[in-house]
Amino acid sequence: MPPGTTGEIYLRRAQGTPPTYRYVGAEAKRLDDWESLGDMGWMDAEGYLYLTDRQADMILVGGANVYPAEVEAALESHPRVRSSAVIGLPDEDLGNRVHAIVQVDGDVGDAELFAHLRERLGPYKIPKTFERSSEPVRDDAGKVRRSALRAARLAGGR
Repeated sequence: MPPGTTGEIYLRRAQGTPPTYRYVGAEAKRLDDWESLGDMGWMDAEGYLYLTDRQADMILVGGANVYPAEVEAALESHPRVRSSAVIGLPDEDLGNRVHAIVQVDGDVGDAELFAHLRERLGPYKIPKTFERSSEPVRDDAGKVRRSALRAARLAGGR
């Protein structure tokens, strides 16, 4: 792929060498002698690799790919957003809609968050809804458990 284009990352070991990585809880997807653990990323013109998100976390909105990590980074650039998690929730027209769960310092209204994000993201990436959390949305290791957050909302737990 050309530099700057996001895609699924595949790895290939040198023949006869043992694996140097392991992903707990998933099996690698194989394509001939290449394998992927579902990470998404892009390379710059100098060949440096940048990880953007995981394939399983991608939200398909009306045929467009939305990567939660990109939206979370834009949200967390707001001075009063402490942490955030972005998930996809069902939408009758678009298939999914972007939903953000945010932990904020002080009173930050939806209008302020929308204005902040409009300067940083394309329109289809901006969350349609915001939910406030009084607790961090990331665990102690800094991980967001998006599938659990989504399942709780679909079950009516939040």
